[in-house]
Amino acid sequence: MQIIILLVGFVALIFGADKLVDGASAIARRLKVSDLVIGLTIVAFGTSFPELVVNVSAALKGSNDIALGNIVGSNLFNILAILGISSLIFPLVVKHSTTWIEIPLALLSAIVIFVIASDNLIDHTGISIITRVDGIILLLFFAIFMGYIIQSALKNRHLNESTEAPTMKLGIAIMWVVLGLGLLMVGGEAIVRSAIAIAHQFGVSERIIGLTIVSIGTSLPELATSVVAARKKNTDIAIANIVGSNIFNAFFILGTTACIMPITVSVESYYDLLLNIVASTLLFVFIFTGRGRKLDRWEGLIFLLMYISYTVWLVF
Repeated sequence: MQIIILLVGFVALIFGADKLVDGASAIARRLKVSDLVIGLTIVAFGTSFPELVVNVSAALKGSNDIALGNIVGSNLFNILAILGISSLIFPLVVKHSTTWIEIPLALLSAIVIFVIASDNLIDHTGISIITRVDGIILLLFFAIFMGYIIQSALKNRHLNESTEAPTMKLGIAIMWVVLGLGLLMVGGEAIVRSAIAIAHQFGVSERIIGLTIVSIGTSLPELATSVVAARKKNTDIAIANIVGSNIFNAFFILGTTACIMPITVSVESYYDLLLNIVASTLLFVFIFTGRGRKLDRWEGLIFLLMYISYTVWLVF
């Protein structure tokens, strides 16, 4: 029954995020907001809403391992599994700004999380906590990232001067936003409750549940977006979607979670945090191997094998 509730929660979460994005985009178009800005803000936030809702719910329940595991697990799944699968479909060419700004910023986010979670390693305090002050620091990093996004949107607004005509009535758009938010809340609550119950029932730690089942489920929007983009050979979207999501997860969602409730970091989580740094570093390095700046199929295969090996190690 808990597994059924978990699956229903994921359906509600993904459907709610999709409808929220549809409704918000329709409202934005009526306000004459460009498609570029919509893509950089509403769509980007929309694909990260599942992680946000689950983390807020987990934080309020004091489930630290699920909250941290969901973020780190999502970022690992994004790079190792989603980019691995996408690059196997079609090699992902990386543009200049993604190479020198977004990917290094994603790597920085992985390093910052490890540092703020390493109280015990650095000061030998016996316990490591991501405090509210740490959360504020993460949100400040996110503010810088948003400033970069807004500047990019304004700089390139000439590329997207015309917006699509609104195809949805205002009342319907507002209804979808409200319904989407409602489904996100219900789905997030169901996922956290069922995940905790499953962990207790099968004697599995909440950390492992957060790193695997919960993180994969909340990353389904990113998976769908990148795979479809790779099949259509829109490689910019495929890789930018993942890198942007990782930055959102680390700075905005983890920062918000820590501000709501400080997160206690278990010793086992250091392995996950280190792998997060390794994965982000490899992404940056792989871009410069071979001809041109791109993620080739053999590199995607390495990513995918790393994720499978990591998951098997976690479970067994």
